[in-house]
Amino acid sequence: MTAATNSGSILDTGTRIGLRALGKAGGLPVMRDNERVRAFVEKALYKGTQQGFKSAQTVAKRQFARKAGSGDAVRAETTRSPSLFDLTPTEDQSMIQGVARELADEVIRPAAAQADTERAVPAEVRDAAAQVGLSLIGVPGELGGIAEERSAVTNVLVLEELARGDMGIAVGLMAPAAVANCLALYGDAAQQETFLGAFTGDDAPTAAAVALMEPQPLFDPLAPRATARREDDVLVLEGTKAIVPGAADAELFIVSAMLDGAPRLVIVEPGAEGLTVADDPAMGVRAAATGRLVLDGVRVPEGNLLGTTEDHLDAVRRARLAWAAMAVGTAQAALDQLIPYVKERHAFGEPIGQRQAVAFTVADIGIELAGLRLLVWRAASRLDQGKDASAEIAKARQLAATYGAQIGSSAVQLLGGHGFVKEFDNERWYRDLRGAGVLEGALIA
Repeated sequence: MTAATNSGSILDTGTRIGLRALGKAGGLPVMRDNERVRAFVEKALYKGTQQGFKSAQTVAKRQFARKAGSGDAVRAETTRSPSLFDLTPTEDQSMIQGVARELADEVIRPAAAQADTERAVPAEVRDAAAQVGLSLIGVPGELGGIAEERSAVTNVLVLEELARGDMGIAVGLMAPAAVANCLALYGDAAQQETFLGAFTGDDAPTAAAVALMEPQPLFDPLAPRATARREDDVLVLEGTKAIVPGAADAELFIVSAMLDGAPRLVIVEPGAEGLTVADDPAMGVRAAATGRLVLDGVRVPEGNLLGTTEDHLDAVRRARLAWAAMAVGTAQAALDQLIPYVKERHAFGEPIGQRQAVAFTVADIGIELAGLRLLVWRAASRLDQGKDASAEIAKARQLAATYGAQIGSSAVQLLGGHGFVKEFDNERWYRDLRGAGVLEGALIA
């Protein structure tokens, strides 16, 4: 089914989602009794609707006016975690997760096949996503966003739900949010005042992307081949970045490069001389319209250097966690389709789910998915507590790389011929899960 088959436009659907979510939330005791939660939900939905109605007005290669910045950079407070070990989402996290789930079910999933074929996120889907404000959940309220505290758990819950609708569309929608998150997490006051307004202001949300991936075997994001060198008060960039979502339309990039022997993040505007953008289609996440950046002597102000080497490492880890969360969502979609299928599909006089090999395969998918989800949530929780989450993130990435592709392959196998044709979603989910374990960057949890 394509987006055109829905009753009314997807833009109208997005508006209904926001209003319905506000209506549902208003009936909850927490909305009546907790002023902070009520204000958060109302602000999120208002901000998203405000941006959504303006998102049809695209800005061609936005020019950023340099601002000196005043005072210290703004950072959201770290999430206050309970003293006991508990991964249960809070009430406001559950509400945000519910909005993302409804967006995935009613807007993203029906448009997924068309988006994959055309290698583009439909404008109506972008409008609907903007209206519910999910791209601003990582930006502090003082900077124009809707985040009252920094929460990787909230981010992974949203990414999981969106990817359950379609991973390619989710990447395309959340790539600009990754740039906004980087500016909020690592930017100084001048960088925040110069660039963040494009994501939080009244204009359409900026198309932007984090570019870590490079086109070489055994790519190591902590040792990119792209380089930066200082010349007077500018940085000169050389190298190539691959599989960058929305590269052709992006108005801002954050790229990684080696500077003085250490990996760093650099803000690059598309109009910079020496920057070339080319198409770079991938096997999966095709709706994200991936492209390639060629940096040939690109010169940017030294003030575009973003964060520290430790911030670069943090960005890589958060990106890996985000991809693992996406794998959880897509794997859940595959399992949700498989269970009723094996119960209803008959062969040799009985449902195929009664065959031991089929039942064990479905059970294995459920076990592997539960393990991956637990690691993703656990890693995000440790990030929110300010603890070292490197081991959990590494394990989550390994599980996503190993079992994500295996889950996709098993789902295709169990559907037989149905799993091999585009009439069913499984072949697309398999391609996307294959990429979730090998791609770097583009998303920041």
